[in-house]
Amino acid sequence: LTAPHATWGSETQQADNFIMHHISDAHEWHFVTLGKTHVTLPLPVILFSKDRGLAVFSSSRFFDQHHCRVPYQGYELDEHDKIVALDTAHTFYDVSITKNVAAMLISVFILLVIILRASQQYRHNPYTAPRGFWAFLELIIAFVKDEIAIPNIGQQKYRRFMPYLLTVFFFIWLNNLMGLLPGAANVTGNISVTFVLALFTFMLTNISGNKFYWKHVFSTPGVPKWLLPIMIPVELIGLLTRPISLAFRLFANITAGHIILLSIISLIFTFQTGLAGLISVPFGTFMFLLKLMVAFLQAYIFTLLSAIYFGTAVGSHEE
Repeated sequence: LTAPHATWGSETQQADNFIMHHISDAHEWHFVTLGKTHVTLPLPVILFSKDRGLAVFSSSRFFDQHHCRVPYQGYELDEHDKIVALDTAHTFYDVSITKNVAAMLISVFILLVIILRASQQYRHNPYTAPRGFWAFLELIIAFVKDEIAIPNIGQQKYRRFMPYLLTVFFFIWLNNLMGLLPGAANVTGNISVTFVLALFTFMLTNISGNKFYWKHVFSTPGVPKWLLPIMIPVELIGLLTRPISLAFRLFANITAGHIILLSIISLIFTFQTGLAGLISVPFGTFMFLLKLMVAFLQAYIFTLLSAIYFGTAVGSHEE
């Protein structure tokens, strides 16, 4: 009676490890496992400490020929793929190129190539209508301008925010799509990445805020003065919750989608029956197509909310 339960627990644990491995960051880029051979790309480890100085080496140093973890130069990888010092008293800064960082660099390179190429197309043929991919790109840019920026910021003030809105839209959308590729990194499912993007929106909103924006925060027109000691902290808390909600909305939606899709795929290996495959494959296909839509939708929502915040910062009830 204990053997089936042990097997079930083992398979379930393997499924959990499979899911967490694919949605978490790592110091190596794992693509596929063929038998007992792991096809990986070791990434640079960059550590700095006051007593040892700068240490740069490949993450492959943390693995032996059997892909078992081993210490190197006084450091090792823990069970969460974090670098820790063997000497617990030793402190250091980890600025390594992890899988998410490498994926972001690739996405930034792709965006730069596309944008510079598009700029070159318009510079050489300013009066010729674009075709193919460039026509599609122009359609998306016009969508962000006409459906997001102008309605929420205003015809007169939207232009200065367009570079940021287009950048954050295409960055999130591209990384969402890249995250659906086999062996890809889960960039927008990392709370650190989404929080930094939300922090950019927060800083740009408050830097651009005019006197009417700050007057609404600190004087709350129409509210009795005896309520100001209550309303002003409420307004300030409302400002601080904006980047938090932006960050968690994107992070939670992308991460949840990955977990659901990987859980459906894991059913095949957990139950090890053909019936599980007949159920998992159609549902997995549907979930994958749904995530294609969510990839665009989450980029749209983040950009839309950013535009709304910008509109409240530069708008005026007197205009």
